[in-house]
Amino acid sequence: MRVALLCLLLLLSVPADAAVPPDLVGLWGNETVSGPLLAGTITVDGRQAPWRASLGGLSVTVDRDGDAVSFTMPGDQGHFRGQLVDGDINGFWIQPPGLTLASAYATPVVLAHGHSQVWVGQVSPLPDRVTQYLNIQRKPDASLQAFLSNPEYNLGRGIAYDVHVDNDAVVLTDPKRKGWALNGRFDEETDQLRIDWQGIAVFPFTRRDRDHALGYYVTTPADAHNTYRVPVPVDDGWTTAALGEVGMRVAPMTELLRHVQTIATPEPGHPQVHSLLVTRHGKLAFEAYFHGYSREQAHDTRSAGKSFASLLVGMAIDHGANLSAQTPVLSLFPEYQKLEYVDEAKRAITVGDLMSMSSGLACDDDAANSPGAEDKMQGQQDERDWYRYALDLPMVQAPGADKAVYCSAGINLLGGVVRQTTGRRLTELFRDWIAGPMQMRGYHLNLTPDDDAYLAGGIQLRPRDMLKLGQLYLDGGVWRGQRLVDSSWIDASVARRTTFGPNHDYGYAWHLHTFRAQNHDYRAYAAEGNGGQFVIVVPELDLVVAITAGSYREFSTWYQLQDLVTDYVIPAALPAGR
Repeated sequence: MRVALLCLLLLLSVPADAAVPPDLVGLWGNETVSGPLLAGTITVDGRQAPWRASLGGLSVTVDRDGDAVSFTMPGDQGHFRGQLVDGDINGFWIQPPGLTLASAYATPVVLAHGHSQVWVGQVSPLPDRVTQYLNIQRKPDASLQAFLSNPEYNLGRGIAYDVHVDNDAVVLTDPKRKGWALNGRFDEETDQLRIDWQGIAVFPFTRRDRDHALGYYVTTPADAHNTYRVPVPVDDGWTTAALGEVGMRVAPMTELLRHVQTIATPEPGHPQVHSLLVTRHGKLAFEAYFHGYSREQAHDTRSAGKSFASLLVGMAIDHGANLSAQTPVLSLFPEYQKLEYVDEAKRAITVGDLMSMSSGLACDDDAANSPGAEDKMQGQQDERDWYRYALDLPMVQAPGADKAVYCSAGINLLGGVVRQTTGRRLTELFRDWIAGPMQMRGYHLNLTPDDDAYLAGGIQLRPRDMLKLGQLYLDGGVWRGQRLVDSSWIDASVARRTTFGPNHDYGYAWHLHTFRAQNHDYRAYAAEGNGGQFVIVVPELDLVVAITAGSYREFSTWYQLQDLVTDYVIPAALPAGR
């Protein structure tokens, strides 16, 4: 009776016109796909001149130059370039940069020859998507606090935002950044929380529960990965097998699944694993996806894609390019005659120096003031030829030093080396030499300003296709019985060339480590990328592991994901009790 009377008195004490602040506590979510607008069926009609191409309700004239076919959609909404090959048109759809995609991307497309002089194909460009979850909590002092989660880019992660509510106005502030704020408004009629991300866009957030927050939770439902399941066989070149069939124990891998679900929390220092796949003896025996990711979804490989650069160099040599690891780089670019910084040290830089990150160029991604740092190169507008940009950097030391300096511009310059010595676009070489023979599909190549592949990282691949890179190297350059690159190049690439520090040497765009597990040292080499992108090869155990994750810009967090291999995967490949 006393409680009821007290509640009644409290209600009567509130003025009739007083606004009751909205209850914002809980999970809010937003998914925004800002493009690209053009996708679906491409039709090229060549029944009469001029040829016409149509996509998404738009129709344009096709440009032809011999077997080359190209067209550009109005408003620079994308363009196609391809070539007639055995009756079909084999090419790439180029989508422009978007709201969250900083570069253009090339997606392979085959236009099949159907009726007389008509070609039809499907284009599925990379979605320009951003997913955001806002978890608003009440602190012990009754004030509000929010944590932001973004699976694609890890924006705002680990920041505890203070939430201020004044009627329907909602302001998020970061206590560590004076004057910084996100302004929003609560719409009572639609029950939406609309956040203005500092003028970039207004994102409408709606209330979410576990079943409607794909990507926020590790798994949905919570028990989705409580038991091991054999990977599903699909037509992509992989033979699947149960763990026991390849000599691996189920118990450690089941414990791995539990561990991945345990470590994922909104606080910093906790990695967000998106996928983990394992092959042994050439068979795919373990495959798990988390945070809303799935088998057919391409994932950003970040700098793990750098290893494709050295692979293409080896393939170019095998295809007859006048090239070797000892070739002086500057000699391959005679058109760059008026570089500002040229001396004997720069003339001595070899292809091998670029691959081992020992060029001596003023290029250090870990130093914000370095003129060759990747962010600085990509952010400047004065020189849109990134090969020239890299070649015109000053020298800070002689090439060939033992200490590696992380230089993305130098790895990307390998793309120029391959293009100069083969006379072909990198997008075509990747398709013809790597993706085609290895049955990769649904991939997207991020591009430089001149519309060719950027080889310093960022290729979007299905995790199953990432895994193939490691299997190709483990098998000495052979994929499913077909030799793609000479075994001597594989050996040269994973041999120690330089070092980054203790237990971290470097080959030709491959990281070299020793993994300690159960009192034994295992030699390993890996392709590694920001956020937790790994392709790890353990030759002694005939083992390849692929990991994708979303802990971008949290180096100390994502680099620890290698512990999953030493703590769970390697023990699973060993007899119980060893």
